[in-house]
Amino acid sequence: MDDQKKSIDSVLEKPLDDAVEAWERLDDAALTDEVVAYYDALADVTQRVEGVMGHHYRRGDTETPSNGLVDSQGPSAQGGSGAVEETGNGDQQKQKKEGQVDDALGVEGVDFYEGSLDDVDPSEWQVPPHCIPIHTDVVRYDWTALSRACQFDVIMMDPPWQLATANPTRGVALGYSQLTDKDIQNLPIPKLQKNGFLFIWVINAKYQFTLDLFEQWGYTLVDEIVWVKMTVNRRLAKSHGFYLQHAKEVCLVGKRGDDIPGMKKGVKSDIIYAERRGQSQKPEEIYELIEDLVPNGKYLEIFGRKNNLKNFWVTVGNEVTGQGLPPQSPA
Repeated sequence: MDDQKKSIDSVLEKPLDDAVEAWERLDDAALTDEVVAYYDALADVTQRVEGVMGHHYRRGDTETPSNGLVDSQGPSAQGGSGAVEETGNGDQQKQKKEGQVDDALGVEGVDFYEGSLDDVDPSEWQVPPHCIPIHTDVVRYDWTALSRACQFDVIMMDPPWQLATANPTRGVALGYSQLTDKDIQNLPIPKLQKNGFLFIWVINAKYQFTLDLFEQWGYTLVDEIVWVKMTVNRRLAKSHGFYLQHAKEVCLVGKRGDDIPGMKKGVKSDIIYAERRGQSQKPEEIYELIEDLVPNGKYLEIFGRKNNLKNFWVTVGNEVTGQGLPPQSPA
């Protein structure tokens, strides 16, 4: 194995121009050998990185890491109904079979999945150059200055709903702090928007409460968007619900005031088929839908995290920097 690594290292250390010139002189058989060596090099690098990260497994293995399911984004607070991390459980780590629930455990409005270095998209960790993150505790934030500076055409939020059942998380440790209905109700949404759309991601238990919020804030329910969650293999990404297995999330759409100048109706479908992503991370299609509905608009996302940052969006949340909670947030 050491000799193989030395050979791989020597291949990787060759100048690119020399390698290209050498490959052009190879016949088919020799080129095949080079390709095999390349894949061996990739496997070696992957093994080394996984060793550094403490993940002694590769994609496709049926065995999960020793710490159970890994939250690829890390724990956080008040960041929306996103991923959770489960402590190890041997019964939950068995290989899944076709037709079974894809998640070992599940909570409505909450995602988690087996983490792997292969699944990390570097773009998800890069801050877009034209985004406007506001790192603050949403509940304690003074919204007055923002409301005076800008009236938003579209507001979207994924509240960290408080789960009120007897055993709401079924033993799963949530990676964020839940907010009470009163906390969410007290958000000054009407001050931030006189005319426009409000998108709220809901769970079944908060459906009626959200409809009541629309009425209280002066909005009319105009549409509903359903995100059908898929796995990388394009199967339904199912998790447990109270009665049925859940493989979707719902976003209610309210409208307030007059039509926004330049608004385009009928531009997108109300159903999104997209892969389940990282913690509290909604599909890219929802942002595309909003920007197609209201081109060149003024967009605000509340309860956002670093992986929610988008160009030309204002994102407010206590995890937008990825560096921990702001000073005024409770631990």
